Amino acid sequence: MSRALLIVDVQNDFTEGGALAVSGGDAVAAAVTTFLAAHATDYTVIVASRDWHDPDGDNGGHFAETPDFVDSWPVHCFAGTEGAEYDPLLVTDAVTHHIRKGQGMPAYSMFEGTTDAGETVGTILTAAGVLSADIVGIATDHCVRASALDAIAHGVHVRIVTDLVAGVAPEPSERALAELVHAGAELVESANA
Repeated sequence: MSRALLIVDVQNDFTEGGALAVSGGDAVAAAVTTFLAAHATDYTVIVASRDWHDPDGDNGGHFAETPDFVDSWPVHCFAGTEGAEYDPLLVTDAVTHHIRKGQGMPAYSMFEGTTDAGETVGTILTAAGVLSADIVGIATDHCVRASALDAIAHGVHVRIVTDLVAGVAPEPSERALAELVHAGAELVESANA
């Protein structure tokens, strides 16, 4: 059975010191690297996404001077800036596909982005015959949640690797995980993945 690893938004602006830093982001980056060193060959495809917002404009209302932190946010992950790059603790050598999302518009799910060649996550998974995906990354309560829901909608069995994700806040992260379990996802730890 073909499996995928989906690595969501492990970027400088979402880890410590970034514009929208998530506590534990650097630890997730390092732990995903350790996990990849031991398990990369377990996966047919390894897809990593990054927010890649246009430097001009508000990206469809995604950016705001007084953000509500639900639908609008401080400026982050401008295309080509250090903030949009992968966290340096994340080694991406094993990644087979790099996805950029949010180019001029809000985008939470990696399924909303494309590779430089125009491939979507859905087409990548279908072409590889992927039936199961493990999801890791940032943030549990936003882009991990949205990506997992889209993977489930795509017909993929999803496992959230709970020690390889970090959320913005504990309560919404717990709600997101409960929602994902209700939608059919499984929660696992990396030692059992």
